[in-house]
Order: sequence, then C-alpha cells, then structure tokens
Amino acid sequence: MNSYNLTLPLSKEILATLRAGDACMLTGTLYALRDAGHIRLLAELEERGNLPYGLVGQTLFYAGPTPEAAGRPFGAIGPTTASRMDFAAPELYRAGIVATLGKGQRSKEVVDACRETSSVYFIATGGAAAFLAKCVETSATLAYDDLGTEALRRIEVVDFPVFVGIDVLGNDVYARD
Repeated sequence: MNSYNLTLPLSKEILATLRAGDACMLTGTLYALRDAGHIRLLAELEERGNLPYGLVGQTLFYAGPTPEAAGRPFGAIGPTTASRMDFAAPELYRAGIVATLGKGQRSKEVVDACRETSSVYFIATGGAAAFLAKCVETSATLAYDDLGTEALRRIEVVDFPVFVGIDVLGNDVYARD
C-alpha cells in the first residue's frame, strides 16, 4: 500500500494509479451531498441530460455537516454510510463524477460502476467528524438549501485523510482476505 498527497479535482490518470488500501490526503474541492440531495440531483440529471453545478470530474462526499463552530465552517463533518447512496452512485459515475467518499461497504453495482467508469470510492474514518472539520477551510451552499444538512455544498479541504476503498480495477478493501 502507498501513501499519496492528492489535489482535487482528480484526473482519470491519477485515479488509475491508486489501489484499494492506499492512504491519501486530499486537498482541494469536495462536494458534500447526502440522501435527499441525491434524489434531487438525479432528477436534475434526468431533466438536463448532464450534471449541473460543475460536478463533472468532481468528488462527492457523503456527509451532512453540523453548523459553524470554533471559527470553522462546520463544527463536525463526518462520512455517512455510503451504501445509502448506492441507488445513485452508478448513474452519477456514468454522468461524470470521478470519485465518491463515505464510510462502509458498497454494493456490487457500485464496484462494477467504478471498474466501468474508472472511478474510485474513498473511505473516511467514521467517528472523527470533529477532527475532519479542522480540514475544511471554506463552504458554500450550491443547491437544495431547504434540505439543511443534506444540501449540496462545495467545500475546500486541506490534508483531508482518506483511504482508497474501491479502485478503478474493482479491487475492494472490504472483499480482501
């Protein structure tokens, strides 16, 4: 396993070098979105025929942050159980999302979609939301503000720690012996 410092957004060339289990520090733009927001985003994708809000080539972080605290954009921001977004992930990868970030296992359909689209699933440590909030420099709500914590947000992160959960070859850390 390797360690990488990566700058977001991630190119397909960079994603192709990552392997399940690799440790990464992400710096750049993430897009936070949860369950209800995914339903709306899929509806917009169907209506428009392409991803809105500049999401093509970006990384979606399955997170619902808490309000501002301690002079930071959020008091806490931790990964949500990713399998709850499995209904949307394959279609979003095919539409241009290059990576997702959450916690826990993904379905076979998501593993297959990562392989098919050369995309990656990153894992963040659950229970570390207050620490992870220290890695967030800015936040801006882009859409679905009425959804509160499930709104679409563009966040800028520095040295945000993650692991590669599923790589572009379909290798899955949860399927390892």
